[in-house]
Amino acid sequence: MKRLDFLVEIGTEELPPKSLLPLAEAFRDGVAAGLDVAGLTHGAALAYATPRRLAVLVRRLLDQQPDQRVERRGPPVSAAYDAAGKPTKAAYAFAASCGIEVKEIQRRSDAKGEFLFCKLTRPGARTAALLPGIVQQALASLPVARRMRWGAGDVEFVRPVHWVVMLHGDEIVPGEILGLPAGRMTRGHRFHAPKPVALRSPGVYLASLERRGYVLADFEARRERIRAGVAAAAEAGGGQAVIDPAVLNEVTALVEWPVPIVGHFEERYLELPPEVLVATLQDHQRYFPVKAADGTLLPAFIAVANIESRDPPQVRAGNERVVRPRLADAAFFYQTDRKTSLSSRLAALASVTFQARLGTLADKTARVTELAGQIARATGEDPIAAQRAAQLAKCDLLTAMVGEFPELQGVMGRYYALHDGEPDAVAAAIGEQYLPRFAGDTLPATGAGLALAIADKLDTIAGIFAIGQKPTGAKDPFGLRRSALGVLRILIETGVALDLRGLIQSALELVHADVVRLASGGAAPMPEALADEIYDYMMERLRAWYLESGAGISSEMFDAVLDTRPASPLDFDDRLCALAAFLKLPEAASLTAANKRISNILRKAGEQPNPRVDPGLLTDPEERRLATEIEELRQDVERFVTSRRYEDALLRLAALRPAVDAFFDKVLVMADDVRIRANRLALLAALQKLFLHTANLARLPG
Repeated sequence: MKRLDFLVEIGTEELPPKSLLPLAEAFRDGVAAGLDVAGLTHGAALAYATPRRLAVLVRRLLDQQPDQRVERRGPPVSAAYDAAGKPTKAAYAFAASCGIEVKEIQRRSDAKGEFLFCKLTRPGARTAALLPGIVQQALASLPVARRMRWGAGDVEFVRPVHWVVMLHGDEIVPGEILGLPAGRMTRGHRFHAPKPVALRSPGVYLASLERRGYVLADFEARRERIRAGVAAAAEAGGGQAVIDPAVLNEVTALVEWPVPIVGHFEERYLELPPEVLVATLQDHQRYFPVKAADGTLLPAFIAVANIESRDPPQVRAGNERVVRPRLADAAFFYQTDRKTSLSSRLAALASVTFQARLGTLADKTARVTELAGQIARATGEDPIAAQRAAQLAKCDLLTAMVGEFPELQGVMGRYYALHDGEPDAVAAAIGEQYLPRFAGDTLPATGAGLALAIADKLDTIAGIFAIGQKPTGAKDPFGLRRSALGVLRILIETGVALDLRGLIQSALELVHADVVRLASGGAAPMPEALADEIYDYMMERLRAWYLESGAGISSEMFDAVLDTRPASPLDFDDRLCALAAFLKLPEAASLTAANKRISNILRKAGEQPNPRVDPGLLTDPEERRLATEIEELRQDVERFVTSRRYEDALLRLAALRPAVDAFFDKVLVMADDVRIRANRLALLAALQKLFLHTANLARLPG
């Protein structure tokens, strides 16, 4: 059998840029999985993608499946032979299906009886015969939200398909993919190389497209060329390119032959907030801004053209023409918005619906203002600044700038608040209200900003849960998962110890008052368990955060701490870190096993342990020793727990290991004497309680 490279390329109309890389990787993974299922061993599988193609190159793919040894079970021996031991029709039929004589059939016994069976060698299929089906299945499995149809056929794909390449070695793989016959003819750049390009073999794919087709098919190589070209163009102009990874990926998905072009705009636009310039250039035009050595923006940008023009100044002028009116609009919005103060927009919030059953933005603002004040007071911050920021927080949603650039909400509120003469703390808090916006984003740096960010997110979470629209599956239209993790990150990473469940309860009470007021037919009472449900939902968002942190936290460790229901997420983090340190001790395994044993004993006992241990009923030396050591440790452990020194508490408890081991080795807990049994159960309950101050070790494995 031979090993030959395999190439499949699907040529399309321009693919959606934000989906290009995920589609390419999914196509590669689907093809590789199909080959593995078919038993076709191979080398590396590589994904290539441009705006007009998805391709997979598989190295050293076998040209034929290996022969397969197959065992087939036939009818029971009792049905295959008659009373005289002669073969029946069933035996002959089974032998014929196996391609052997009846005398060659073997017998095998299992739990269900004795059966006929035969061993067959099934010749492997030719790889070329299997590849079209494998490719078709990989394409059908791509993560495409909505597929298109084109022409008169019923074929569906992300975009209309114009050509298909399938080569295994030098040979075309015969077959039809998405309604088109496979061949060896690819296509180059739409303008630089419009004629078909013949591919001799998979190995020349990248080189042929680059040399003859003006196409860089390798996404990673194309991205690096763009990054390097943009950086060099900016440096040549005395600046440094601002290269956002998401924008770089999107630009890479928009071009096949990247050519950086330096453009400029009028210096007067530098008077705009830098975030406005970046949003205009980067988010709306997919240009790369340029900054000076001191970090300020320069009146320049780098565009990436998809053509090597014979007249570069004309291309530059075209890009400058496109960006000029957008910047002019932004300048107009900025000037117009500042003519009206944020506070004068407060009344208009009552005309904007936040959510039909939760009221308007004015209703949400009132709730958040009250909650932000509570949080500020609880954290020792100035509630006046937090509440003023909460009152103005949503006013910039009514400005022209945010209407055009929604991603600047909060950002523009800060600028407008400063322009209006609001205190710096108020303006900063308005700018921090949406933090963190995404994983790894910065957190609020001010006390008022922290209070506002938490209050705003908690109000949304409580409101959506209160009206019964909590997230299900992948649907989360109000971004509750992101908001929940944001609140938890703020509380843990900034070291603020707040009673999360108490805050949830406050948010629910504020929300429920509005729900009742707005409900035309009256609202149902708020379920008593709703605060606990929201607490559990929010804390569950932390699980993946810890598991992916690289700190050695397991899901069982997370559950062990969650069982103690810490009121504060910061307290939860302290307990979890302490547990992780404790489990590294040599005593940890024995004490964990003991806690599991105690939990099982108390559960199976079916009786409530006495609240106190009676020293007069301690008959064995081992139980007296354990009781003495528990009593000696109790005050230290409780003192450590009160001051949230959980690691010290667990380290102190580690000293109990010899006494605990001796107790379980020598003492029968479930004694016949009812009073002694109850006393020993009380002793175990007291021991368990000391550990439960930090975590429920019974939830750990072992």
